[in-house]
Amino acid sequence: MASGNGNVRYLVFDIESVADGNLISKIRYPEKKLSAADAIKEYTGELMEKFGSEFIPYTYHLPVSIAVVKIDDQFNLMDIVTLDEPEFRSHVMTKHFWEGWKAYKQPSLVSFNGRTFDLPLLELAAYRYGIPIPEWFNIYGKTWEQPRARYNQSSHLDLQDILTNFGATRLSGGLNLCANLVGRPGKMGIAGHMVQQLFDEGRLNEINDYCRCDVLDTYFVLLRTAVMMGHLTLEEECEKVEATCAWLEDNAKQHPVYQEYLDGCSHWDNPWTE
Repeated sequence: MASGNGNVRYLVFDIESVADGNLISKIRYPEKKLSAADAIKEYTGELMEKFGSEFIPYTYHLPVSIAVVKIDDQFNLMDIVTLDEPEFRSHVMTKHFWEGWKAYKQPSLVSFNGRTFDLPLLELAAYRYGIPIPEWFNIYGKTWEQPRARYNQSSHLDLQDILTNFGATRLSGGLNLCANLVGRPGKMGIAGHMVQQLFDEGRLNEINDYCRCDVLDTYFVLLRTAVMMGHLTLEEECEKVEATCAWLEDNAKQHPVYQEYLDGCSHWDNPWTE
């Protein structure tokens, strides 16, 4: 469907992760010698009591799904992949993510809130598994040219950063809200807090389907953000949305979740056509 030059210019990505119960047991409860499941239960209970949230910090997480949308220089969708499918091994998908970024000549990464969660988790996973990523750090380059520099949007475009002016305001509703504003389904029965239970039950395919839908939402939010930033016209965005929906229909036999995604979409009322 792409009409650009065929080169990958952007990698839109999303990850799903679970808590490493063995690590939590070892670090936080060494004397209790808790099982992985009991350590997670203990820690989430503490977090809920102290902060009103059960979310375990990313430092104790492992990636269990990474979905990537390959985009050309005209913002056309080229392909969607989930890494290390169907094995979904944490160390392998982490390696594939960073090696893929290098293999495609370091295209711009695009995420939604990836600067505070997804990328730090993937950096720490590279540390855990001994995966070298010197190109990402580039410590001898000028500070503002280093790929992981805080405001280097050419290297990593965090859409939440754009929409909140780098945290100056809070985007209540997050990706789900932004997706719904442009007629995409957003959350479809599975939310992030359910991933741990799905993983514990061995339902990896459902986790990856969820990740595919989240990365699709991120792609569609990117298109509208590109309009707002002047990189696309609204008419061009509408054409790309239509072409992407056709691509999803064509690939729904292989990945039925694409049809579920399309069924969850709503019509976006274009006020400029009235």
